[in-house]
Amino acid sequence: MHLFNTLTKKKEEFKPISQDSVKMYVCGPTVYNHPHIGNARPPVVFDILARLLERKFNLTYVRNITDVDDKINDEAKRRGISIEKLTTQYIDIYRKDMAALGVRSPSIEPKVTDHIELIIDFIEKLKLKDFAYESENHIYFDISKYGEYGKLSGRNIDELISGARVEISKNKKNPGDFVLWKPSDKDMVGWSSPWGYGRPGWHIECSVMAYQHLGKTIDIHGGGSDLIFPHHENEIAQSECGLSIKRFANYWLHNGLINVKSEKMSKSLGNVLLVSNLLNEANGEVIRMALIGTHYRQPLDWTDSILEESKDKLDRMYDALLKFETDVHPDEAKVNQICKKFFEALEDDLNTPKALAEVFAIVKQLNSQGNEAERVALIAAIKKCGDFLGILSYSPKQWFQENNNLKLTEEEILKLLELRNIARSKKDFAESDRIRDDLLSQGISIEDTKEGTIWKYL
Repeated sequence: MHLFNTLTKKKEEFKPISQDSVKMYVCGPTVYNHPHIGNARPPVVFDILARLLERKFNLTYVRNITDVDDKINDEAKRRGISIEKLTTQYIDIYRKDMAALGVRSPSIEPKVTDHIELIIDFIEKLKLKDFAYESENHIYFDISKYGEYGKLSGRNIDELISGARVEISKNKKNPGDFVLWKPSDKDMVGWSSPWGYGRPGWHIECSVMAYQHLGKTIDIHGGGSDLIFPHHENEIAQSECGLSIKRFANYWLHNGLINVKSEKMSKSLGNVLLVSNLLNEANGEVIRMALIGTHYRQPLDWTDSILEESKDKLDRMYDALLKFETDVHPDEAKVNQICKKFFEALEDDLNTPKALAEVFAIVKQLNSQGNEAERVALIAAIKKCGDFLGILSYSPKQWFQENNNLKLTEEEILKLLELRNIARSKKDFAESDRIRDDLLSQGISIEDTKEGTIWKYL
């Protein structure tokens, strides 16, 4: 397997720390609002990577929940509810939305609030090692003490600070120093610490949770490309200094962001697309297909037609499976051979567009294959590929029944076909044609064959 490593700026062969196990950490949601489609891309991308890694390794996958944040404080205050009530509500919504997109739960899903004592201990360690300092009840990390600061983003400190939103404060020694702990007012969330009542900064949270659940050095750290600086840059600095290690994570993976009709998604433009609203428009598999149709490292442009195009792709796959449904057990070796190019595409830096092209190549073979044993293997191969992409989780009939607004159940369709056969036996072709046209108007086509009448959803 080869992955593009943001740290080295090149595609590298993946070599885990341990021969048979992999440790992966992905930055999760800050829970104060409904997740939008941009929030959904990392979970889907790294869900596919997790499925792929599990083919060969024992995977421990940690995706955190940030339930301490100034945006959370502001939203809870605006709504007049407790922070705990707000975060509990949106954790449930996030999990529900991600599950609808076929995203499996990670191995561990730690919350910041469960790690406060560990965060305080870690900050103390940084202070004792002279990497952090106290100023006006704040604790800051001193980036001048870490000679490799900027190695992830590949730019010098001045460029980084001028090109990003960095908190300006007269309490800092350097403009780029970042907060590890900050004071809280009495009406704000906070905890007792050696520096007074307060709360942790954003960056320290992930360092502590990664260390607590995965150890000093992890194999893969992932997230959106907007986190490279300052979040991931700061994670590296405080982790490598606090733990006295040379490498916090061996491979850094970052997905591209989502634009809407070529514009940045933002509240000011009114183009923020919530996952919950999109799920009212389309099945979760359709949305997932839209997310994986572009290579994960590239920006994804969300257009008016993307859901329709994605549904058409899934319909083509399900249609092939519907035409050739079988209960015959396939030859596993044959299935693996058919899937070979598919897995080669995924193992080439998670190239989902190429992997999807390989699935459609198998679909094409199935549609033209006359040999039953070959068809059985091809059907199994399509399902296997779909499982790794997190799609094709429905039976074909269920898919078309639920996603084409059809009113007729399978039982009702079979009853109408029986009535049509009776009409044909009586040579009542007008009634036979009427039933056929009625079925067609409701999205069901039929074909008379030597083996009998077969039907499918359009």
